[in-house]
Amino acid sequence: MKILAQLSRVIVGLLFIFSGLIKLNDPVGTQYKLEEYFEVFAEDLPRFHDLFVSLVPLALYFSVFLCTAEVVLGIALLVGYKPKTVSWLLLTIIVFFTFLTFYSAYFNKVTDCGCFGAAIKLTPWTSFGKDLFLLALILIIVYYRKKFKSLPTGIIIVISTVASLGIAVYALRHLPILDLLPYRVGASIPAQLKPSEPLRYQYIFEKDGKTFEYEQYPSDTTLVFKEMIVLNEDAKPKITDYKVWNDEGDFTESTFQGKKLFLIIKNLTDINTAALPEINKLINSVKSKGIEPIVLTSGNSEEIVKFLSEHQLNIPYYYVDTVVLKTISRSNPGLWLLKDGVVKGKWHYNDTPTSEEVIDLVK
Repeated sequence: MKILAQLSRVIVGLLFIFSGLIKLNDPVGTQYKLEEYFEVFAEDLPRFHDLFVSLVPLALYFSVFLCTAEVVLGIALLVGYKPKTVSWLLLTIIVFFTFLTFYSAYFNKVTDCGCFGAAIKLTPWTSFGKDLFLLALILIIVYYRKKFKSLPTGIIIVISTVASLGIAVYALRHLPILDLLPYRVGASIPAQLKPSEPLRYQYIFEKDGKTFEYEQYPSDTTLVFKEMIVLNEDAKPKITDYKVWNDEGDFTESTFQGKKLFLIIKNLTDINTAALPEINKLINSVKSKGIEPIVLTSGNSEEIVKFLSEHQLNIPYYYVDTVVLKTISRSNPGLWLLKDGVVKGKWHYNDTPTSEEVIDLVK
């Protein structure tokens, strides 16, 4: 059993470190997931509505804290730092995560838990199963906690805490170090809107109490349709919700034509307006170089027109779904450069490029 306890310690430690690092790379993504949970709980538990609504503005702080805790506790477990305390803290965290993933799976809410950020997508029930597995291993660790020797490794914990917070702060002030999102530099947006190969389906029917499976839709009208399953899930389009429009119609395809520099304005409530003069200077510089600047926003027309006028941004604007804008850019405002639908550049407002940099990327 000691071997099982040591094996559990290694597996749990490594998984916690991996999960935490992936999420620290993109703490804003975890913030969005926590906001979803708070909003769902506010709706589903009306008695605590005000409490959960009050937690939404704190989601980013919770994100950084939880992601850092995952990494630090995983390292602490591996290096033998205060094993008794660490084992109980791990149990507390995994019980919390298990509750969230069960709630997601059972009630079909927040269907992507974000357990491994954008790196690995898990279904709700798979996420719940993963947490049950970790819960079992952590219970073994808690049971044998007195068998683990406490080692003088405090300096390692201090270093790992500082390093973890450093990664989070860098990602917040710039962009994720490793961009795993479908709108990353080098990705073709039009290609990701299509399946990578023709989709194959399995059609499930019933008749006289028996189940029948077909790969071609049957012509027998006496069969009762039950379900259609995609056999090659990996071939599905990576992007399904990218649409660009205004009051005159759909302009999605036109965003893939030529050279486009998009100014992403996710909302007007927490936008960093101090960055706009430099961005405006960039926009005016590239206009004459065959690069078309466009605003993508989710705000209403009256507010956005007033905002653009106040900041002397004389460029057209189009609407995009809020979730899509959050996926394209983790900063508000953000810059996104496309050439014939291929992403050539992506910048946080703290890293606004020069016109020369932008022009070189789309030559």
